Amino acid sequence: MSSPSQVDAELLDRLVAVGYAHVHPPILQPAAAFIDVSGEDLRRRMFLTADADGSELCLRPDLTIPTALHHIARGTPAQEAAYCYLGAVFRHREQGGGEFLQGGIEIFGREDREEADAEVIARAAEAVSFYGVTDAELRLGDRGLFTAFVDALNIPAAWQRRLSKDAGRDGELGRDLQSLSPASAVGSSDHTAFLAALDGADPKAAKAVVEDLLSIAGISQVGGRTAGDIAERFLEQARLRASSALPAATHQALSAFLAIEGDPLSALAQIRSLIVEARLSGALSASDGEAEPLRAAMLAFETRAAHLRRRGLDLDAVRFSTAFGRQLDYYTGLVFEFCRPGIAAPLVGGGRYDDLIRRLGAAEAVPAVGCAIFVERMREAQS
Repeated sequence: MSSPSQVDAELLDRLVAVGYAHVHPPILQPAAAFIDVSGEDLRRRMFLTADADGSELCLRPDLTIPTALHHIARGTPAQEAAYCYLGAVFRHREQGGGEFLQGGIEIFGREDREEADAEVIARAAEAVSFYGVTDAELRLGDRGLFTAFVDALNIPAAWQRRLSKDAGRDGELGRDLQSLSPASAVGSSDHTAFLAALDGADPKAAKAVVEDLLSIAGISQVGGRTAGDIAERFLEQARLRASSALPAATHQALSAFLAIEGDPLSALAQIRSLIVEARLSGALSASDGEAEPLRAAMLAFETRAAHLRRRGLDLDAVRFSTAFGRQLDYYTGLVFEFCRPGIAAPLVGGGRYDDLIRRLGAAEAVPAVGCAIFVERMREAQS
Protein backbone atom coordinates (compact mmCIF):
# COMPACT_ATOMS: atom_id res chain seq x y z
CA MET A 1 0.00 0.00 0.00
CA SER A 2 1.25 3.48 -0.80
CA SER A 3 1.71 5.82 2.14
CA PRO A 4 -0.27 9.01 2.64
CA SER A 5 1.21 11.83 0.56
CA GLN A 6 1.66 15.46 1.41
CA VAL A 7 -1.53 16.22 -0.54
CA ASP A 8 -3.46 13.69 1.58
CA ALA A 9 -2.13 15.26 4.77
CA GLU A 10 -3.04 18.75 3.58
CA LEU A 11 -6.61 17.64 2.89
CA LEU A 12 -6.88 16.29 6.44
CA ASP A 13 -5.48 19.54 7.81
CA ARG A 14 -8.16 21.48 5.95
CA LEU A 15 -10.91 19.29 7.39
CA VAL A 16 -9.54 19.62 10.92
CA ALA A 17 -9.38 23.40 10.46
CA VAL A 18 -13.14 23.56 9.74
CA GLY A 19 -14.13 21.44 12.75
CA TYR A 20 -13.67 17.75 11.87
CA ALA A 21 -11.90 15.76 14.59
CA HIS A 22 -9.17 13.48 13.19
CA VAL A 23 -9.72 9.88 14.39
CA HIS A 24 -7.53 6.76 14.14
CA PRO A 25 -9.77 3.66 14.61
CA PRO A 26 -7.95 0.37 15.35
CA ILE A 27 -7.10 -1.78 12.33
CA LEU A 28 -8.43 -4.92 14.05
CA GLN A 29 -12.22 -4.74 14.43
CA PRO A 30 -15.11 -7.03 15.50
CA ALA A 31 -16.25 -8.77 12.32
CA ALA A 32 -19.91 -8.97 13.40
CA ALA A 33 -20.25 -5.18 13.34
CA PHE A 34 -19.60 -5.15 9.59
CA ILE A 35 -21.52 -8.29 8.65
CA ASP A 36 -24.61 -7.36 10.70
CA VAL A 37 -25.05 -3.96 9.08
CA SER A 38 -23.50 -4.45 5.63
CA GLY A 39 -24.83 -7.94 4.93
CA GLU A 40 -23.39 -11.43 4.59
CA ASP A 41 -22.14 -10.65 1.06
CA LEU A 42 -19.34 -8.61 2.65
CA ARG A 43 -17.96 -11.66 4.48
CA ARG A 44 -16.32 -13.17 1.40
CA ARG A 45 -14.40 -9.93 0.81
CA MET A 46 -13.13 -9.52 4.38
CA PHE A 47 -9.84 -10.64 5.92
CA LEU A 48 -10.99 -12.64 8.96
CA THR A 49 -9.26 -13.95 12.05
CA ALA A 50 -10.17 -14.74 15.67
CA ASP A 51 -8.90 -13.87 19.14
CA ALA A 52 -7.92 -16.34 21.86
CA ASP A 53 -11.56 -16.64 22.98
CA GLY A 54 -12.74 -17.51 19.48
CA SER A 55 -14.43 -14.15 18.78
CA GLU A 56 -14.38 -13.37 15.06
CA LEU A 57 -12.27 -10.36 14.13
CA CYS A 58 -11.34 -8.70 10.86
CA LEU A 59 -9.00 -6.18 9.36
CA ARG A 60 -11.23 -3.14 8.94
CA PRO A 61 -12.81 -3.28 5.45
CA ASP A 62 -13.84 0.37 5.67
CA LEU A 63 -13.61 3.28 8.11
CA THR A 64 -17.25 4.36 8.44
CA ILE A 65 -18.26 1.63 10.91
CA PRO A 66 -15.07 1.93 13.02
CA THR A 67 -15.67 5.68 13.24
CA ALA A 68 -19.28 5.07 14.27
CA LEU A 69 -18.09 2.63 16.96
CA HIS A 70 -15.61 5.27 18.15
CA HIS A 71 -18.46 7.77 18.38
CA ILE A 72 -20.62 5.36 20.39
CA ALA A 73 -17.72 4.62 22.75
CA ARG A 74 -17.61 8.29 23.74
CA GLY A 75 -20.84 7.62 25.64
CA THR A 76 -23.05 10.31 24.09
CA PRO A 77 -23.99 8.98 20.62
CA ALA A 78 -26.83 11.50 20.11
CA GLN A 79 -24.44 14.42 20.60
CA GLU A 80 -23.40 16.25 17.44
CA ALA A 81 -19.89 15.41 16.23
CA ALA A 82 -17.91 15.47 12.99
CA TYR A 83 -14.89 13.30 12.18
CA CYS A 84 -12.30 12.91 9.45
CA TYR A 85 -9.88 10.05 8.83
CA LEU A 86 -7.25 8.66 6.51
CA GLY A 87 -5.89 5.14 6.75
CA ALA A 88 -5.54 1.68 5.34
CA VAL A 89 -8.57 -0.55 4.77
CA PHE A 90 -8.50 -4.20 3.80
CA ARG A 91 -10.81 -6.18 1.53
CA HIS A 92 -10.59 -8.47 -1.49
CA ARG A 93 -11.11 -6.63 -4.77
CA GLU A 94 -11.48 -7.83 -8.35
CA GLN A 95 -8.66 -5.50 -9.33
CA GLY A 96 -5.85 -4.13 -7.18
CA GLY A 97 -4.41 -5.28 -3.88
CA GLY A 98 -6.34 -6.07 -0.75
CA GLU A 99 -4.93 -3.09 1.16
CA PHE A 100 -5.58 0.48 0.09
CA LEU A 101 -6.00 4.00 1.45
CA GLN A 102 -9.36 5.48 2.36
CA GLY A 103 -10.04 8.99 3.56
CA GLY A 104 -13.39 10.40 4.53
CA ILE A 105 -15.70 12.34 6.82
CA GLU A 106 -18.66 11.40 9.02
CA ILE A 107 -21.20 13.67 10.74
CA PHE A 108 -23.33 12.35 13.62
CA GLY A 109 -26.19 13.90 15.54
CA ARG A 110 -27.07 16.84 13.27
CA GLU A 111 -30.82 17.33 13.12
CA ASP A 112 -30.65 19.64 10.09
CA ARG A 113 -30.35 16.59 7.86
CA GLU A 114 -30.60 18.22 4.43
CA GLU A 115 -28.03 20.89 5.32
CA ALA A 116 -25.69 18.16 6.65
CA ASP A 117 -26.21 16.19 3.41
CA ALA A 118 -25.27 19.26 1.39
CA GLU A 119 -22.20 19.89 3.55
CA VAL A 120 -20.87 16.36 3.00
CA ILE A 121 -21.42 16.61 -0.77
CA ALA A 122 -19.74 20.04 -0.83
CA ARG A 123 -16.75 18.72 1.16
CA ALA A 124 -16.51 15.80 -1.26
CA ALA A 125 -16.55 18.21 -4.20
CA GLU A 126 -13.78 20.23 -2.54
CA ALA A 127 -11.71 17.05 -2.11
CA VAL A 128 -12.11 16.18 -5.79
CA SER A 129 -11.03 19.69 -6.74
CA PHE A 130 -8.18 19.60 -4.21
CA TYR A 131 -6.70 16.55 -5.96
CA GLY A 132 -6.89 18.41 -9.26
CA VAL A 133 -9.59 16.24 -10.85
CA THR A 134 -11.57 18.37 -13.28
CA ASP A 135 -13.88 15.90 -15.06
CA ALA A 136 -15.72 14.28 -12.12
CA GLU A 137 -19.52 14.05 -12.27
CA LEU A 138 -21.86 14.01 -9.27
CA ARG A 139 -24.51 11.26 -9.21
CA LEU A 140 -27.32 11.31 -6.65
CA GLY A 141 -29.94 8.88 -5.43
CA ASP A 142 -32.36 8.96 -2.52
CA ARG A 143 -33.29 5.78 -0.66
CA GLY A 144 -35.60 7.74 1.62
CA LEU A 145 -37.63 8.94 -1.37
CA PHE A 146 -37.57 5.43 -2.87
CA THR A 147 -38.84 3.90 0.39
CA ALA A 148 -41.59 6.50 0.78
CA PHE A 149 -42.83 5.96 -2.78
CA VAL A 150 -42.77 2.17 -2.50
CA ASP A 151 -44.55 2.34 0.89
CA ALA A 152 -47.25 4.47 -0.71
CA LEU A 153 -47.68 1.80 -3.40
CA ASN A 154 -48.21 -0.81 -0.69
CA ILE A 155 -45.58 -3.19 -2.09
CA PRO A 156 -44.82 -6.16 0.22
CA ALA A 157 -41.98 -5.49 2.68
CA ALA A 158 -39.80 -8.33 1.37
CA TRP A 159 -39.90 -6.83 -2.12
CA GLN A 160 -39.21 -3.37 -0.73
CA ARG A 161 -35.98 -4.68 0.79
CA ARG A 162 -35.08 -6.59 -2.37
CA LEU A 163 -35.62 -3.61 -4.69
CA SER A 164 -33.70 -1.30 -2.36
CA LYS A 165 -30.73 -3.67 -2.48
CA ASP A 166 -31.02 -3.89 -6.29
CA ALA A 167 -30.09 -0.22 -6.70
CA GLY A 168 -26.49 -0.06 -7.85
CA ARG A 169 -26.34 -3.73 -8.84
CA ASP A 170 -26.17 -4.09 -12.61
CA GLY A 171 -29.11 -5.91 -14.15
CA GLU A 172 -30.79 -7.03 -10.92
CA LEU A 173 -33.32 -4.20 -10.80
CA GLY A 174 -34.60 -4.97 -14.28
CA ARG A 175 -34.86 -8.69 -13.54
CA ASP A 176 -36.81 -8.13 -10.33
CA LEU A 177 -39.15 -5.63 -11.97
CA GLN A 178 -39.91 -8.30 -14.55
CA SER A 179 -40.54 -10.82 -11.76
CA LEU A 180 -43.09 -8.44 -10.24
CA SER A 181 -45.03 -7.86 -13.47
CA PRO A 182 -48.55 -9.33 -13.67
CA ALA A 183 -47.49 -11.32 -16.75
CA SER A 184 -44.89 -13.18 -14.67
CA ALA A 185 -47.42 -14.69 -12.26
CA VAL A 186 -47.19 -18.48 -12.44
CA GLY A 187 -49.36 -21.32 -11.27
CA SER A 188 -48.77 -23.19 -8.07
CA SER A 189 -45.93 -25.65 -7.69
CA ASP A 190 -45.41 -28.51 -5.31
CA HIS A 191 -43.85 -26.24 -2.72
CA THR A 192 -45.78 -22.99 -3.28
CA ALA A 193 -48.21 -23.78 -0.45
CA PHE A 194 -45.30 -24.46 1.91
CA LEU A 195 -43.66 -21.11 1.02
CA ALA A 196 -46.96 -19.28 1.46
CA ALA A 197 -47.47 -20.91 4.86
CA LEU A 198 -44.00 -19.83 5.97
CA ASP A 199 -44.65 -16.29 4.76
CA GLY A 200 -47.79 -16.10 6.90
CA ALA A 201 -46.31 -17.72 10.00
CA ASP A 202 -44.89 -16.09 13.10
CA PRO A 203 -41.28 -15.15 12.14
CA LYS A 204 -39.67 -16.96 15.09
CA ALA A 205 -41.77 -20.08 14.55
CA ALA A 206 -41.04 -20.09 10.80
CA LYS A 207 -37.30 -19.77 11.45
CA ALA A 208 -37.45 -22.63 13.95
CA VAL A 209 -39.16 -24.85 11.36
CA VAL A 210 -36.48 -24.18 8.76
CA GLU A 211 -33.66 -24.70 11.28
CA ASP A 212 -35.22 -28.04 12.27
CA LEU A 213 -35.36 -29.10 8.61
CA LEU A 214 -31.69 -28.17 8.17
CA SER A 215 -30.80 -30.14 11.28
CA ILE A 216 -32.67 -33.20 9.97
CA ALA A 217 -30.74 -32.87 6.70
CA GLY A 218 -27.47 -32.68 8.65
CA ILE A 219 -26.69 -29.11 7.52
CA SER A 220 -25.08 -26.94 10.18
CA GLN A 221 -23.05 -24.50 8.10
CA VAL A 222 -22.60 -23.56 4.43
CA GLY A 223 -19.96 -21.15 3.15
CA GLY A 224 -19.43 -19.67 6.61
CA ARG A 225 -23.16 -19.19 7.18
CA THR A 226 -24.78 -20.81 10.20
CA ALA A 227 -28.07 -22.69 10.10
CA GLY A 228 -29.73 -19.57 11.49
CA ASP A 229 -28.29 -17.42 8.66
CA ILE A 230 -29.43 -19.97 6.08
CA ALA A 231 -32.92 -20.03 7.62
CA GLU A 232 -33.16 -16.24 7.48
CA ARG A 233 -32.17 -16.24 3.80
CA PHE A 234 -34.64 -19.04 2.99
CA LEU A 235 -37.50 -17.20 4.73
CA GLU A 236 -36.70 -14.04 2.81
CA GLN A 237 -36.94 -16.02 -0.42
CA ALA A 238 -40.24 -17.52 0.78
CA ARG A 239 -41.64 -14.04 1.34
CA LEU A 240 -40.59 -13.00 -2.16
CA ARG A 241 -42.05 -16.11 -3.80
CA ALA A 242 -45.32 -15.78 -1.88
CA SER A 243 -45.92 -12.29 -3.31
CA SER A 244 -44.29 -12.40 -6.75
CA ALA A 245 -46.63 -10.24 -8.81
CA LEU A 246 -48.15 -6.77 -8.49
CA PRO A 247 -51.39 -5.29 -9.80
CA ALA A 248 -50.89 -3.78 -13.25
CA ALA A 249 -51.34 -0.15 -12.09
CA THR A 250 -48.90 -0.63 -9.21
CA HIS A 251 -46.28 -2.25 -11.44
CA GLN A 252 -46.65 0.51 -14.02
CA ALA A 253 -46.21 3.22 -11.36
CA LEU A 254 -43.15 1.50 -9.88
CA SER A 255 -41.56 1.01 -13.32
CA ALA A 256 -42.20 4.66 -14.23
CA PHE A 257 -40.72 5.84 -10.92
CA LEU A 258 -37.54 3.80 -11.33
CA ALA A 259 -37.06 5.15 -14.87
CA ILE A 260 -36.86 8.79 -13.71
CA GLU A 261 -33.49 10.51 -14.06
CA GLY A 262 -32.07 13.91 -14.90
CA ASP A 263 -30.95 16.96 -12.96
CA PRO A 264 -32.52 17.08 -9.46
CA LEU A 265 -35.16 19.73 -10.15
CA SER A 266 -36.38 18.23 -13.42
CA ALA A 267 -36.49 14.81 -11.75
CA LEU A 268 -38.55 16.27 -8.92
CA ALA A 269 -41.04 17.64 -11.45
CA GLN A 270 -41.28 14.19 -13.10
CA ILE A 271 -41.96 12.55 -9.73
CA ARG A 272 -44.72 15.04 -8.94
CA SER A 273 -46.40 14.32 -12.27
CA LEU A 274 -46.11 10.59 -11.67
CA ILE A 275 -47.70 10.88 -8.22
CA VAL A 276 -50.72 12.59 -9.78
CA GLU A 277 -51.01 9.88 -12.43
CA ALA A 278 -50.57 7.07 -9.89
CA ARG A 279 -53.34 8.48 -7.69
CA LEU A 280 -55.68 8.69 -10.65
CA SER A 281 -54.94 5.04 -11.53
CA GLY A 282 -55.49 3.93 -7.95
CA ALA A 283 -51.89 2.76 -7.48
CA LEU A 284 -51.27 5.46 -4.85
CA SER A 285 -53.65 6.28 -2.02
CA ALA A 286 -55.07 9.80 -1.80
CA SER A 287 -55.29 9.52 2.01
CA ASP A 288 -53.49 12.42 3.74
CA GLY A 289 -52.11 10.12 6.42
CA GLU A 290 -50.66 7.60 3.96
CA ALA A 291 -49.34 10.39 1.71
CA GLU A 292 -47.49 12.26 4.49
CA PRO A 293 -44.21 10.23 4.42
CA LEU A 294 -43.98 10.68 0.64
CA ARG A 295 -44.74 14.39 0.96
CA ALA A 296 -42.02 14.71 3.64
CA ALA A 297 -39.50 12.87 1.45
CA MET A 298 -40.25 15.18 -1.48
CA LEU A 299 -39.80 18.25 0.75
CA ALA A 300 -36.47 16.89 2.05
CA PHE A 301 -35.32 16.32 -1.54
CA GLU A 302 -36.25 19.89 -2.53
CA THR A 303 -34.64 21.36 0.60
CA ARG A 304 -31.39 19.45 0.00
CA ALA A 305 -31.27 20.70 -3.59
CA ALA A 306 -31.67 24.29 -2.36
CA HIS A 307 -28.80 23.84 0.13
CA LEU A 308 -26.59 22.39 -2.62
CA ARG A 309 -27.31 25.38 -4.85
CA ARG A 310 -26.48 27.79 -2.00
CA ARG A 311 -23.15 26.02 -1.60
CA GLY A 312 -22.32 26.74 -5.23
CA LEU A 313 -23.02 23.40 -6.88
CA ASP A 314 -24.36 23.58 -10.43
CA LEU A 315 -27.53 21.48 -10.19
CA ASP A 316 -27.89 21.38 -13.97
CA ALA A 317 -24.68 19.34 -14.08
CA VAL A 318 -25.80 16.89 -11.36
CA ARG A 319 -27.25 13.53 -12.42
CA PHE A 320 -30.06 12.20 -10.23
CA SER A 321 -31.67 8.79 -10.72
CA THR A 322 -34.41 7.17 -8.65
CA ALA A 323 -32.76 3.79 -9.40
CA PHE A 324 -29.27 4.87 -8.31
CA GLY A 325 -27.85 3.31 -5.17
CA ARG A 326 -24.68 2.09 -3.53
CA GLN A 327 -23.89 -1.50 -2.59
CA LEU A 328 -24.19 -1.12 1.17
CA ASP A 329 -27.31 -2.14 3.05
CA TYR A 330 -27.25 0.53 5.75
CA TYR A 331 -28.09 3.63 3.69
CA THR A 332 -31.43 5.22 4.60
CA GLY A 333 -31.56 8.46 2.58
CA LEU A 334 -29.24 10.36 0.27
CA VAL A 335 -26.66 8.32 -1.66
CA PHE A 336 -24.06 9.90 -3.93
CA GLU A 337 -20.86 9.34 -5.86
CA PHE A 338 -18.34 11.45 -7.73
CA CYS A 339 -17.25 9.49 -10.80
CA ARG A 340 -15.26 10.14 -13.96
CA PRO A 341 -17.09 9.75 -17.28
CA GLY A 342 -17.12 6.14 -18.44
CA ILE A 343 -15.48 4.83 -15.23
CA ALA A 344 -17.76 2.97 -12.80
CA ALA A 345 -15.45 2.97 -9.76
CA PRO A 346 -16.18 6.14 -7.77
CA LEU A 347 -13.62 8.69 -6.57
CA VAL A 348 -15.88 9.50 -3.61
CA GLY A 349 -18.98 7.70 -2.38
CA GLY A 350 -21.31 8.17 0.55
CA GLY A 351 -24.73 9.00 1.86
CA ARG A 352 -27.08 9.07 4.84
CA TYR A 353 -27.40 6.18 7.33
CA ASP A 354 -29.58 7.32 10.22
CA ASP A 355 -30.08 3.83 11.66
CA LEU A 356 -26.43 2.73 11.74
CA ILE A 357 -25.64 3.91 15.28
CA ARG A 358 -28.64 2.03 16.70
CA ARG A 359 -27.76 -1.11 14.77
CA LEU A 360 -24.26 -0.96 16.23
CA GLY A 361 -25.60 -0.99 19.78
CA ALA A 362 -26.80 2.52 20.72
CA ALA A 363 -30.19 2.88 22.40
CA GLU A 364 -31.73 4.92 19.58
CA ALA A 365 -31.23 6.04 16.00
CA VAL A 366 -28.96 9.03 15.42
CA PRO A 367 -28.84 11.24 12.29
CA ALA A 368 -25.66 10.36 10.36
CA VAL A 369 -24.15 11.15 6.97
CA GLY A 370 -20.68 10.81 5.50
CA CYS A 371 -18.50 9.79 2.61
CA ALA A 372 -15.39 7.79 1.74
CA ILE A 373 -12.61 9.24 -0.40
CA PHE A 374 -10.76 6.61 -2.45
CA VAL A 375 -7.27 8.05 -2.43
CA GLU A 376 -5.56 5.84 -5.04
CA ARG A 377 -8.33 6.56 -7.56
CA MET A 378 -7.92 10.26 -6.90
CA ARG A 379 -4.19 10.01 -7.57
CA GLU A 380 -4.78 8.02 -10.78
CA ALA A 381 -7.30 10.61 -11.97
CA GLN A 382 -4.66 13.32 -11.61
CA SER A 383 -2.36 11.69 -14.18
